[in-house]
Amino acid sequence: MLRNGLEPWHLLVVAIMIILLFGSKKLPEAARGLGKSMRILKSEAKAMKEDGTAHSSAAPAESAPHVVQSAPGKTTAAQPTAESNTAH
Repeated sequence: MLRNGLEPWHLLVVAIMIILLFGSKKLPEAARGLGKSMRILKSEAKAMKEDGTAHSSAAPAESAPHVVQSAPGKTTAAQPTAESNTAH
């Protein structure tokens, strides 16, 4: 039944449906936002990788207490975690 999977005309139909659903004015904005998100993700992943290599090669220093931020809907202030209370 699905011998060839996706053929070029299938992709053309999908592209036409996307243009019809979202409109030609929204597609450039969506592509721009997707590109921006991908650049941010790439830079953050690179920073984490560099931080991980620098962190493992450096001597362990005394770390700051770990603080958990409250959720956007909560009105309470940020609370230190139990592990930071027992570490001191």
